[in-house]
Amino acid sequence: MTHFAKVVDGIVTRVIVAEPDFFSTSGFIDDSPGTWIQTYKDASQRGNYAGIGYKYDPELDAFIGKQPYPSWTLDEATCTWEAPIPRPDGDYVWNEETQTWDQIDD
Repeated sequence: MTHFAKVVDGIVTRVIVAEPDFFSTSGFIDDSPGTWIQTYKDASQRGNYAGIGYKYDPELDAFIGKQPYPSWTLDEATCTWEAPIPRPDGDYVWNEETQTWDQIDD
C-alpha cells in the first residue's frame, strides 16, 4: 500500500494508506483545501515519513518534524534537527537552558 499526507498551509493534517488510483476514483471526494502528497514509511523520499503536525517544505520536497528545541538547527540534507553540540554516547538528555547534554542517572 501507498501512504499519503494531506497538507494544508504547509502542515500535515492527515495521513492515510491508499492505492494511488484511489484519488481518481468516483468514491474519493475531498473538496477541502489542501494537497495530498505521497509519503514513504522507509523515508526513502521526502526526508521523513509524514506525521500529523509535520511541516512540508516544497523547496526541499520534504516532510520535517517539529523543532525539538529553539537552539537546534535543521540539517537540510537529512531533514532532521540537530543539537548545537553532538550527543555523547550513552543515556543523555538535552538541556536547553545550559545548552549541554545531561547524563541520565539510572
